[in-house]
Amino acid sequence: MNETSLSSIKCPLGAAVRARSWWLVFREVQLKAPIYLRWSDRYT
Repeated sequence: MNETSLSSIKCPLGAAVRARSWWLVFREVQLKAPIYLRWSDRYT
């Protein structure tokens, strides 16, 4: 489940997620996801 959610968020962010280890990817996505979701709600 964790892999799927990280992958679904990492796909649209693409190169913006730069972390290598799974924990750092999780932290980075956790910080960037609210910004991405707020941005995508604005333009849909």
